[in-house]
Amino acid sequence: MSIALSSRIGRWIGVAALLAGGALCGCATPPSEPAARAAFDRANDPLEPLNRQTFAFNELVDHAFFRPVAKAYVAVVLDDARRAIHHVLDNMKEPTLFFNHVLQGDFKRAGITVGRFVVNSTIGFGGMVDVMTLSGVERQPADFGQTLFVWGVSSGPYLILPILGPTNPRDAIGSAVDSYADPATILANARGLTELTTSRFIVGGVDERAAVLDELDDLEKNSVDFYAQLRSLSQQHRDAELRHGKAPEAEPGLYNDPGQPSPPASPPKPGAASAPVARVASAAVAPHPLDPRHRHAALKRIGLRRVSRCATPRCAVRGA
Repeated sequence: MSIALSSRIGRWIGVAALLAGGALCGCATPPSEPAARAAFDRANDPLEPLNRQTFAFNELVDHAFFRPVAKAYVAVVLDDARRAIHHVLDNMKEPTLFFNHVLQGDFKRAGITVGRFVVNSTIGFGGMVDVMTLSGVERQPADFGQTLFVWGVSSGPYLILPILGPTNPRDAIGSAVDSYADPATILANARGLTELTTSRFIVGGVDERAAVLDELDDLEKNSVDFYAQLRSLSQQHRDAELRHGKAPEAEPGLYNDPGQPSPPASPPKPGAASAPVARVASAAVAPHPLDPRHRHAALKRIGLRRVSRCATPRCAVRGA
C-alpha cells in the first residue's frame, strides 16, 4: 500500500512540476484585437503552446498504443461482455458518487445512487447488469471536481496533461481526491491487492477509448484544427456536466460584436411608457436564437455530446 501511495504522490508531484513549468514558459500572448481577445478569453487556454505540445505527444501515444489496443478489444471481446464490463466499472464508482452528492448537499441524488448501488450489486450480479437503468432510474454522475465547483472554486486555465488529457487545475485536484478516496481502491490496497487497482485502471481506460473509436476518428478527419475542436467539445461537455445538464446563464454582452462599439441608447418614443407590462416581460424572457440551451440541445442531437465524453481526464487522447 505504501508503494502504491508513493507512486501516486510521485505522479501528482510530476504533474505539479509540469504545470509550474508551463506557467513559466508555455503561456500564450493575449491578442490586442477585441474580437480575437474575446475568443481567447472564451477558450481559457493561456497555456496553449505547451498544451499543443502535450496534445501532440498524447496523439502519438494514442495512435501507437491506445487506439490499437482498443480496436483489438472491440474485435476480440463480444458486445455483451464489453457492456457487462462497463457496467461493473460504473457500479464500482457509485460509492464515490454518493459521497460527492452528500458533500454537494444533493441528498436526493445521493439516495438514488445508494439505491442503484444496492440493487445493481445484488440483483444485477455485481453490477454486470444495470437493472436500475433498465427500470428507468438513471445514473447520477458526480466527482470531486464538481463538488469544488459547487463550493465556488474557480476552474483555472485549460490544461492538457500527458496521457490523462484535457482538464483544469480544479478537476485535476478532483480526480486525485476521487482516486484516493475510492472505497474499492482503499479496500484493495488494504489487503495488498494493488494488482486489482492497476487492472481496473487499465481496463477502464481501454473501455473508455473503445467507446469512442469511430467518433474520434471521424472528428479527427473532419476537423480543420483537431486540438481546438476537441478543446471546445470537452469544455462544453464539462460545463454541462457540472450543472447536471442545465445551461449556464448567458454572460452580459454575449451576442455583441467585440469589434464594434456599443450602440447608443435610443431616446424613448412618445407613448412608449404606456406599453403593456406583459409585452415587456415576455420580450425580456424570450430566448435568443443562439441561446446556450438551444446550442447544447443541438450538440446532443448530432451526437457531439458522446464524442466529448472521450475528453475526460482519464482518456489518453482526450485531448482527453
